[in-house]
Amino acid sequence: MIWNELLIRYGEMSLKGRNRKVFIQKLNQNIRRALDGLTTVKLQAERDRMFVYASPEELELAIPLLKDVAGIQSFSPIAKCESTVEAIRSMAVAVLDQEETAGRTFKVEVRRTDKKFPLVTGELQKEIGGTVLRAYPELTVNVRKPDILLHIDIREDGAFLSSRSYKGAGGMPVGSNGRSLLMLSGGIDSPAAGYLMMKRGVTIEAIHFASPPFTSEKAQEKVVELAKKLSLYGGTVNLHIIPFTDIQQAIVKQVPENVSITSTRRLMLRIADQVRKEIGALAIITGESLGQVASQTLESFTAINAVTSTPILRPLIATDKLEIIDIAKKIGTYETSIQPYEDCCTIFTPASPKTKPRLDKVEYYESFIDFEPMIAEAVRDRQIIECSLEEEPEAPFSSLL
Repeated sequence: MIWNELLIRYGEMSLKGRNRKVFIQKLNQNIRRALDGLTTVKLQAERDRMFVYASPEELELAIPLLKDVAGIQSFSPIAKCESTVEAIRSMAVAVLDQEETAGRTFKVEVRRTDKKFPLVTGELQKEIGGTVLRAYPELTVNVRKPDILLHIDIREDGAFLSSRSYKGAGGMPVGSNGRSLLMLSGGIDSPAAGYLMMKRGVTIEAIHFASPPFTSEKAQEKVVELAKKLSLYGGTVNLHIIPFTDIQQAIVKQVPENVSITSTRRLMLRIADQVRKEIGALAIITGESLGQVASQTLESFTAINAVTSTPILRPLIATDKLEIIDIAKKIGTYETSIQPYEDCCTIFTPASPKTKPRLDKVEYYESFIDFEPMIAEAVRDRQIIECSLEEEPEAPFSSLL
């Protein structure tokens, strides 16, 4: 094991101005949480990058744990040596010895922040390139698109070499852009929507509507599992389980079947807005995609949104189902979502829902029932579950090589 540290690159965070320190502090906290089970870890944050120091064994374990931390653009394991030409030659050979070299190309890239180093950048590139070619004659040079990029950073405290760069989650650190409430069903879409908002720095809590006995205990367990999977990307997710049976039955009795799904979504949104106020969230997140189902047309959105002035965030609005499935598979929620336990929206979906509901008519049908006491009772009687799932460290480098 030759790696001494991990270099983390911020990416988008580097564009921030005077408030950059706030984002870096939040990323620091999130990395510490992700690496909480590793006892030797120490972090050092700089303006445009961060370093992770740990024992060689824990550095290997840290690599797969960092890949899902929002705010990290990329990261690399680093090998350190003295900043002498001979030491760098020797370490360059050792670093390349970690790579598959047969039939591959390489390039040497030098960053010389220590201007006292005896060789200028071009001279050191030639020196190390020649050393590598003599040690690995099967390699060839490609300065445009090399298979292996050997990066050498000459600093006052030593020389730092890397040959690998792992892609991070990108985006912004979770918690740097406020709190929102995710309407979490048991389907494929809403967990993907929650993940995308977490990548933009949003801390999420989740709300789910249960209608027993029409929905089963298994359906609720599925949603708890989805919330736990989302917790891997931003810490514990508080899941608010709303008893929705009485309200849903009232809608079925009073509202014509073809607009009942619109009223159902409106009542859900009214309840979600009450919970949002209680937890101090700034917005509500949904997994809706324009045109995917009858309740996801512009006319339906207009009728549904009319119950609140709270921002409704729909990160999947322009994605198709296959794109959403790809996201769900990437974040590990897909297999859970396709389990055959239906939520209340699925069970009560009418055979021919209206795709262009008129707001005035929907409001008229709903006016015959005083929903306010029912909403207050549902909010008051909700169950709150803290969902957290600690990820088992993978075998070193197993998923990244």
